Amino acid sequence: MIIVTGAAGFIGSCLVARLNELGHRRDIVVVDDFYKNYKDANLDDKEVREWIHRDIFLHWFQQVPSMIEMVVHLGARTDTAEQDVAIFDELNLNYSKRIWEICTHHQIPLVYASSAATYGDGAFGYDDDHDVVASLQPLNPYGESKQDFDLWVLEQADTPPFWAGVKFFNVYGPNEYHKGRMASVIFHTYHQIEKTGKMKLFRSHRADVKDGEQRRDFIYVKDVVEVLLFLMNTRPESGLYNLGTGTARTFLDLATLTFAALDREPSISFIDTPADIRDTYQYFTEANMAKLRAAGYDLPFTSLEEGVQNYVRNYLVPGKYW
Repeated sequence: MIIVTGAAGFIGSCLVARLNELGHRRDIVVVDDFYKNYKDANLDDKEVREWIHRDIFLHWFQQVPSMIEMVVHLGARTDTAEQDVAIFDELNLNYSKRIWEICTHHQIPLVYASSAATYGDGAFGYDDDHDVVASLQPLNPYGESKQDFDLWVLEQADTPPFWAGVKFFNVYGPNEYHKGRMASVIFHTYHQIEKTGKMKLFRSHRADVKDGEQRRDFIYVKDVVEVLLFLMNTRPESGLYNLGTGTARTFLDLATLTFAALDREPSISFIDTPADIRDTYQYFTEANMAKLRAAGYDLPFTSLEEGVQNYVRNYLVPGKYW
């Protein structure tokens, strides 16, 4: 069986959708906080073997290890504005340690979600070299929790037979309806256009960056899923792997392409970045993808032009899920 934690979330539900398309149905166990139903639509019409609530999963897991082929641990608290370190220690750090320990004890392969938030302001670059990890300085408690787990993993002498920590950059695409403030700028642009015909982007608060010229490495969730499947099936050398496109694009590009996908002329203005995230805002991210390519992943990444058009026209406009 394949375990997917965070399965009702954005990336997790897309992975389950793709696994279903590939014929995996009664061999998938999904794990999430199912007491809250605001994400349930992400798993509607998907076929799985069993739903396990997050609170009882670790106990359940220890009872059936011989039945588990692979764990993909995507469950996490992902709110970059949350400042309560205790929440991240519980859900992102200690919970992940227990999953690692069970996988190690029973020799079960593990793929887990790290984050590009570990790179902070990029002062040490965006290389997934293990020698750099200890120098990284995340800008918020979320990034720190992912960094803390990566550091802990790299210290472990005993490991699963294969493990990969995937540093997701800026992921966008279907099934992020529930994410609210943390949803992609494409999602917010689409809804602002539908409501007002306009889009407001965050103003730059740095003299060396023009408004709208903040750049991130935006990656379509369907590409993310293909990389996860590659790691699950191929199991190259264990380690941390970046997951972006390797090309940074501006928020202005992203908003303009959303207008284009709706066949509308751009109408874009700027507002101040909210004070609670202004000091920890990443103005540039760009993944070095050399390690993943060297490991054998050779599929092309979806261009921002193609990805935005596919997302907007095939999912946001009709309100569909993947």
